[in-house]
Amino acid sequence: MKSLQKYLPVILLALLLLAGWHQEWWKGNDKSSAPITEKPVVTRSGKAAATVSDALLNRQARLEYTRHAMCRMDCRHVTKGEVEEILAKGKINPDKSNLQDKPCPTYALEGYSHEGQHLRIVFAPCDQEHAKVITCIDLDKDWSCSCE
Repeated sequence: MKSLQKYLPVILLALLLLAGWHQEWWKGNDKSSAPITEKPVVTRSGKAAATVSDALLNRQARLEYTRHAMCRMDCRHVTKGEVEEILAKGKINPDKSNLQDKPCPTYALEGYSHEGQHLRIVFAPCDQEHAKVITCIDLDKDWSCSCE
């Protein structure tokens, strides 16, 4: 029992160092706040085909709203101005974006509106001039909507 007490501080320090190494605390990296801008898209052959980035996304595009997006915005109290804010300043979430979507690639942009809502807006830019707003999601609050 005395030998266990003797080594307990060493064991605890080793566990703390292991946890720190796993989280990379000493580098000052906060993975949750790192900007999400790129994700490789893998083809069936296993090779990287493209990267999700805003190279194809015109952040000043003229927006066209789908009926579904308008219903979701109305239900979640999101204005067109807030959608434009997210388009201008939001971060791309590569896990929710899909460059392979047809007929246009989709980009899921996330951010906070000036009113503090944490939003994900999905855009589909079919050309450099226009982008369709596909849907609007409030990431912090579940709203009961019945949009077809």
